Amino acid sequence: MRWREILFTAFYTGYIPLLPGTAGTLLALIIYVLEFLLFGKICWLINLVIVLVMLYPAIRLGDSGEKFFGEKDSPKIVLDEVMGYWISVLFYPFSWQIAILAFLIFRVLDIIKPYPARKLQDLHGGLGVMIDDYIAGIYTNLIILIIILLSLVFDFSIFY
Repeated sequence: MRWREILFTAFYTGYIPLLPGTAGTLLALIIYVLEFLLFGKICWLINLVIVLVMLYPAIRLGDSGEKFFGEKDSPKIVLDEVMGYWISVLFYPFSWQIAILAFLIFRVLDIIKPYPARKLQDLHGGLGVMIDDYIAGIYTNLIILIIILLSLVFDFSIFY
């Protein structure tokens, strides 16, 4: 069970007493930066592979986390924030602007839980743990796309 605990708490960042979700998201950002430093321009592809490989196992790890902590969607389970952040930056080439913007937007959306995230988090087990963050990640990704498109249309260069 120890390796599962390491994963669903995102290397124990879920045990940080204040703002464990933010700590988990920050870890996801750090890993994303490390992907860039190690793999350069193809880090978006590495990120895609990680997300695809981890989508279902993360749900199962959410199940394990709920059993381990004995509560529904324990705040100590932060793998959902990690996955949500990685979905937020999915398909984008690395840039500090996108990495930080995704962090900020994702945190806001994870907290406010726009429709249907709040409703779907009531689903049973790991799916309920993960789904709201998957949705927040998708919304964040789309908001970043809109910002990029607007920056091209109105010729403001925050991304290049």
